[in-house]
Amino acid sequence: MKAFLGMGLLGSNFVRAMLKKGEQVNVWNRTTSKAKALETDGAHAFEDVKAAVKDADVIHLTVKDDASVNEVLAAAEAALKPGATIIDHTTTSVEGAVQRTKRWKEKGFTYLHAPVFMGPKNALESTGFMLVSGDQQVISKWQDQLSSMTGKLLNFGPTEGKAAGMKLIGNLFLISLTAGLSDVLKLAKSVDITGDEITNLFSQWNPGAMVQQRLKTILAGDFSHPSWELNMARKDAGLMMKEAENANEELTVIPAVAALMDEWIKNGHGNDDWMIIAS
Repeated sequence: MKAFLGMGLLGSNFVRAMLKKGEQVNVWNRTTSKAKALETDGAHAFEDVKAAVKDADVIHLTVKDDASVNEVLAAAEAALKPGATIIDHTTTSVEGAVQRTKRWKEKGFTYLHAPVFMGPKNALESTGFMLVSGDQQVISKWQDQLSSMTGKLLNFGPTEGKAAGMKLIGNLFLISLTAGLSDVLKLAKSVDITGDEITNLFSQWNPGAMVQQRLKTILAGDFSHPSWELNMARKDAGLMMKEAENANEELTVIPAVAALMDEWIKNGHGNDDWMIIAS
């Protein structure tokens, strides 16, 4: 029997998917009504977290942060079945994941941090990516069940906390991408280009295809054979900011990047490849 703690958008759809597969799931949430809402799908909702985890062989949780994980597990601890496995899908710090793995092992339980790259729709459809690292025997035991929740399980090896770090890296990229798209839309508005026209551009020219090669260039650290000189990239950044300024639009990302470019140019790197700013 399973228990799932945290009935937010992700957790509730994980539970719905489990129930569709015929699994028995106890659910709990701080706001009890969110757990009760799952009863129509076949879940057993509890107001007391200890009642929810009692007799559960595995406890999944998806809550807000390190503090929330620690608080919820502390409240449930007295009722945990001896030897139970805790699988935590919360996005947390690396240090928090490492400490909890060690602490719960000392208490006689298995704690596995397994954050995900997926939204609520993915959780319902069992598609997406789940990340794990650490004790490979533990991962081997649970890999089939975890894979069935997401479609693909990414195992980053024996280092505890690496999955937490990879999750943060992925989220950083997504945040940066969205902030960049915000600047794209502001610049487009400034020069009378529509969102549909931008969408059409990216459907034909996919800048995402450049990510792996650019990462390889940055990691290699050789910027002496430029495909786009830093001086020229900085000139273009200036044009972008000027067009936005003329239309009373304020860019978010490009001004900070331009300031970084200025520092590298000041230090004599204007003729190097612009990607030197990432070194």
